[in-house]
Amino acid sequence: MTSPFLGYGRQTVAQDDIDAVVAVLRGDYLTQGPLVDRFEQALAERVGAAYAVAVSNGTAGLHLACLAADFGPGQRGLTSALTFVASANCFYYCGGEAGVVDVDAETLCLSPAALAQSLADGDNVTAIVPVDFGGLAAGNAELRTAAGKRVIIEDACHAFGGDYADGAPVGSGKHADMTVFSFHPVKPITTGEGGAITTNDPEFARRLRLLRSHGIEREPTRLQDKGPASGEPRPWHYEQQSLGYNYRLTDMQAALGLTQLSKLDGFLARRREIAAYYDAQLTKLPGLQVPQSAPDMRRRSGMHLYLIQVDWPRFGTTRGRVMEALRGRGIGTQVHYIPVYRQPYHAHRMAVRPALFPNAERYFDECLSIPLFPSMTDTDAERVVAVLREVLGA
Repeated sequence: MTSPFLGYGRQTVAQDDIDAVVAVLRGDYLTQGPLVDRFEQALAERVGAAYAVAVSNGTAGLHLACLAADFGPGQRGLTSALTFVASANCFYYCGGEAGVVDVDAETLCLSPAALAQSLADGDNVTAIVPVDFGGLAAGNAELRTAAGKRVIIEDACHAFGGDYADGAPVGSGKHADMTVFSFHPVKPITTGEGGAITTNDPEFARRLRLLRSHGIEREPTRLQDKGPASGEPRPWHYEQQSLGYNYRLTDMQAALGLTQLSKLDGFLARRREIAAYYDAQLTKLPGLQVPQSAPDMRRRSGMHLYLIQVDWPRFGTTRGRVMEALRGRGIGTQVHYIPVYRQPYHAHRMAVRPALFPNAERYFDECLSIPLFPSMTDTDAERVVAVLREVLGA
């Protein structure tokens, strides 16, 4: 019997998730109905924030957060050199410029020391997007200090369900003005696509809601056209007051999000069980390192990814050959990530030398993400380790 293919990540969807979506399909509202409000309230309660604004995906969340913070032309934002391109693209979407900062060698998150140096050397930096890499939020209090009064938009797309070093939930607003989550299928919970921004600032929340739906205002007290002097009601009236977008989440997605949210603790517990097995098997293997494997990091991480760093020459092979060999044996892997400054679009605009980012460069040269998702069995995890060791000749 052929073993199932194991991708580096995938959704875990059960019958109750399916039933919740089907109920919406049979109801009156597929979108712009009541479930999005319910999902937002549940998200805010989970992370301890005053507001949650659901959006179509995490990238949309980063874009809207920059707009809500009045980031725009003539301004510059900084993010981690080691992240998906969306963390930098959000600055360009708003007409500004982006720069990147090296990561901490141990946590792989934005280095507070490197950020402080970049801010001392830079000009007109008004926004910081730290990235909770692989699910781990690290150095957030120090980043807040380094950033001063600049707005912090935390890219927590990997880290839903995680905690900061001081025990506060990621997304609570303890160390960021706004926090962005993703609910893509490989993330801690899924809505298919989808995302959310959490904040404790009522004005940010108001702007985010306006911008996600075409910039249209319906609240009577905020309309510029106050209507006839007679006070005759105009329930049909609306105003476009800014250039917004259609970044809404559907009720079908919100229904899935609600059932997934109820299972988050179980999902995280299972991810940590698998990671603990991997740690026990791999951390002592010569030529292979496991970042973020310290017990405290594992305990509070959202555990989106299981990351390894391999000394490929020591094993007499290359990453590409190993990835192909693993795929041939039913094991999917990925590289998270090619540093932003190496992407042609960003390389042209940033014009920086890779040597300026030694920690990101070393990690990129050695990294690989191996399968980690809640529906993996113990046998699946054992197979991943056995095949990896066989392919490496370890």
